[in-house]
Amino acid sequence: MAGRRGKSNGRRKRVAWTTKDVRDLKTHSRNKTPVVKISKAMKRTEGAIRQKALALDISIGHRR
Repeated sequence: MAGRRGKSNGRRKRVAWTTKDVRDLKTHSRNKTPVVKISKAMKRTEGAIRQKALALDISIGHRR
């Protein structure tokens, strides 16, 4: 069972959003950083980034 270390059932454990994470997300939004880059920088999924931005009512994923 060496391949199953660190994960349970192939899923990642949820990580709570800290005040710093929210501040960073707002900064990325102001800088119009693409979601893919935000995702890699914050080590969260694109879906998690989009959902949090929606909850905070900030725009994200600028494509221009």
